[in-house]
Amino acid sequence: MIVSELQYFPPLTFLTTLYRETYIYLDIYEIYRKMSFRNRCIIAGAQGTISLSIPLQDGRNQNLPINEVLISDKENWQSNHFKSIQSAYNRSPFFEYYQNELYGIFQRPFSRLVDWNLYCLNWVKEKMDWPAEIRVTETTVPYRAMEYEDRRNIVLPKNYSKWNPVKYRQVFEERTGFFPNLSVLDLLFNVGKEAGELLRNSSVRV
Repeated sequence: MIVSELQYFPPLTFLTTLYRETYIYLDIYEIYRKMSFRNRCIIAGAQGTISLSIPLQDGRNQNLPINEVLISDKENWQSNHFKSIQSAYNRSPFFEYYQNELYGIFQRPFSRLVDWNLYCLNWVKEKMDWPAEIRVTETTVPYRAMEYEDRRNIVLPKNYSKWNPVKYRQVFEERTGFFPNLSVLDLLFNVGKEAGELLRNSSVRV
């Protein structure tokens, strides 16, 4: 069994390490860690990569279990994130197929970061026909627990692009070059239903 953290529309490196697993446990009681993909995802725009960050109550410097971390309601972040995604991908081959559903997701109110991330991940799982059974833990899992293979805190913003990427054509690739291991949204909007097959054939260990 695998235990991992819960990320916001995670990068492909994160998914390729998990895609062939049957059971995946997401630790929702771990202590929140800044400088991670727990509240950040990276997409590609015409000028390069764009980092979308979810604002948190009390900021990033908090020593709370992640299931207690609250999203700040002082910023209209959901609207801003969707507009950024729409601007980046409205020319992609498959964005129009996902646009209405994604817009609906970004209209839903969420107060806890884990609830938002889990909802987004389950939507991705459905769109890719990902057969894994994803569960959340009932308590935090000690690091290097014997019954789990620990995949937490391996794929981070400082290193996510270094592994062998899933290759596919991106919207602005001729202008900017290929950006490896972006958010799974980039893959879905560019290849559609083939996303799951690409991840399955590109599964790696990091």
